[in-house]
Amino acid sequence: MGSAGSNRQTASRLRRAKLKQAAVAEDVDHRAARSLDKTLFNRLLAGAWVKEHQNVLITGPTGVGKTFLACVLANQACRQGHTALYMRMPRLFEELAIAHGDGRYTKLLAQIAKTDVLVLDDWGLAVLTDTARRDLLEIFDDRHGHRSTIITSQLPLEHWHDAIGDPTLADAILDRLVHNAHQLTLTGESMRKRKNSLTKPKDQE
Repeated sequence: MGSAGSNRQTASRLRRAKLKQAAVAEDVDHRAARSLDKTLFNRLLAGAWVKEHQNVLITGPTGVGKTFLACVLANQACRQGHTALYMRMPRLFEELAIAHGDGRYTKLLAQIAKTDVLVLDDWGLAVLTDTARRDLLEIFDDRHGHRSTIITSQLPLEHWHDAIGDPTLADAILDRLVHNAHQLTLTGESMRKRKNSLTKPKDQE
């Protein structure tokens, strides 16, 4: 197939991925003070983690670029021939709740299960209901050893167990998520804040 055909397929994969940001690897500013592990990030860009069905967990305070980096990795995966899907966690639970009610639950789970790279943004923002916990276990059980997941969270990893809320389900969920995961822990002040202060007139600082 010519490059035009493969470009068309990549564009189609990116459209279906619904990434929040049109972020590409070339846009990553390694000078920004977010303590990004460059060696690990470059290794992830090479794409072996997707072929090996591993996960990526990106944690850090608000505004340091977690969503941006998740979208960069998902974009790269699409360019490498994989499918991706971006969802904010609250939206995912909303869609699952609706699907429970109108009979599309199995179909939605199947669609999520066959996506090569699932991006779940804003993990741990809200207390999970029992149904949401069980839904997550279904999703990660389907994906474990078969597909890859990227998760972003303001919560440090050691707080995820408590955030899930039920110790037994938390063990089962994290067991499928963390053991074969690469961790990117970001630090630094909000890049959004820094951009704003750079663009403010001097007399307003």
